[in-house]
Amino acid sequence: MNEVTLILSAAAGGDSDAARQLLPLVYEELRKLAEARLAKTPPGNTLQPTALVHEAYLRLIGSADPGWQGRNHFFGAAAQAMRDILVEQARRKARLKHGGGRARLELDDVQPVVEPDPREVLAVDEALAKLEKEDPRGAQVVVLRYFGGLTEPETAAILDVSESTVVRDWKFARTWLFREFRSAHPELSDGESSP
Repeated sequence: MNEVTLILSAAAGGDSDAARQLLPLVYEELRKLAEARLAKTPPGNTLQPTALVHEAYLRLIGSADPGWQGRNHFFGAAAQAMRDILVEQARRKARLKHGGGRARLELDDVQPVVEPDPREVLAVDEALAKLEKEDPRGAQVVVLRYFGGLTEPETAAILDVSESTVVRDWKFARTWLFREFRSAHPELSDGESSP
């Protein structure tokens, strides 16, 4: 077992010092996950990778006895936590109190940048929740690949399946989500007919 797995086991066993030892070991990998996920969001996102890592880490370690089953389980949970944080941020921004319905603008080098429509993020989350009921592994692949920024080999290792299974699940899930999104939210679609 590597050091991360040993510390995760200690944390699951009630060692209060394990959480303090864990962060330095996983920080860079969590930051890469956060950067990969945030790189896929349109310009104007106000959440920074460091803040996303810290919030996800607090959620992962904050609960009593998370029962980590090793390194892959931990990083899978981290990708899910990052997804949850981004969806919560979109919900917050969609509220009228926070300017929901209006496009936010930021000045970056005197070039206005439009923030992503939070309704789209919420619509994707709604479609992903439906996919989780129909194809749980396909939904996990989406969370790990899209929200976690993992590669096909990394996703296959976490889910303990072959890369070809990940490729097949990824293709099916993307097509399924595209169709679901288009049929449930035609007002948000751009009129294209293929994924």
